Amino acid sequence: MAMSDRLLAAWYQGHPALKLLQPLEWLYRRVVNNKRKRFLAGEGEIYQPPVPLIVVGNITVGGTGKTPLILWMIQHCQRSGLRVGVVSRGYGAKPPHLPWRVEAEQGAEIAGDEPLLIVQRTGVPLMIDPDRSRAVKALLASEPLDLILSDDGMQHYRLARDLELVLIDAARGLGNRRCLPAGPLREPAERLQSVDAVLYNGADSDREGSFAFRLYPTALVNLQSGERRALDHFPAGQALHAVAGIGNPQRFFTTLETLHWQPVPHAFADHAEYSVQALNFTPSLPLVMTEKDAVKCRAFAAADWWYLAVDAAPSPAFVAWFDTQLMRLLPARLLP
Repeated sequence: MAMSDRLLAAWYQGHPALKLLQPLEWLYRRVVNNKRKRFLAGEGEIYQPPVPLIVVGNITVGGTGKTPLILWMIQHCQRSGLRVGVVSRGYGAKPPHLPWRVEAEQGAEIAGDEPLLIVQRTGVPLMIDPDRSRAVKALLASEPLDLILSDDGMQHYRLARDLELVLIDAARGLGNRRCLPAGPLREPAERLQSVDAVLYNGADSDREGSFAFRLYPTALVNLQSGERRALDHFPAGQALHAVAGIGNPQRFFTTLETLHWQPVPHAFADHAEYSVQALNFTPSLPLVMTEKDAVKCRAFAAADWWYLAVDAAPSPAFVAWFDTQLMRLLPARLLP
């Protein structure tokens, strides 16, 4: 088990050795609390975009379903005729310069896997830059927009925001509720009291003060041809290699099991880089991966490699709440 896997297990399942990290946790808490206090006091250089900006992020390390929910939000706004843009840090991307406009034909090594996935799915204007304020300015200079979504950036306090949405994995929750490095929290749990909405990925229903959303598999897509097949393309009991380089690989493997297949799991680090050699598994079986992994593997994919297309389905209460927020933030002339 890799060190990162052991640390994750300790955060969510407990381990007495974590007590040794408490002094570092206290230091980390002090730094992040002071950073937020300066933001709330208006200290330092804080950029306020001329259009509404919504941060979609988390306070935990690891996957919470952020990209599927952002895809849903983009498509929901586009159906209303809104011009939506996205900014992202572009984790793992190595563009020629920053900020960088992501285009669908670029490689994941340049654009980053999640930004490329978002652009290929929606065609939305998207700019990457670790300095998200600079990314927003570049995006607005290149495109007339009504609304901007920030892919993560909860702790990027140099960028003002109109809404903060926090996503939490319903199964894992906040783990031991400790901050880094003694736990999985990027900010103390009390931070949830100040955000505009909390969404639990995998929850069956809304909770008091929060919303539910679920991820639903919709199709199998062939990496070579782009052909879409129904989920009954593989019969029940089909054995297959399952590849996931995401924040919570087990969620993907469990999804394949709910489709009555028999996945042989191959978990990789989040944002992992792939090669033919790395995915050369035995025995010879069909291979199914996440869409985030697929954007990095199309160039060398075999004929029986597929990705599982997944869509987010937020609760009706969240949809109504989100529409109300859009009405509050946007001029009436922009809304249907």
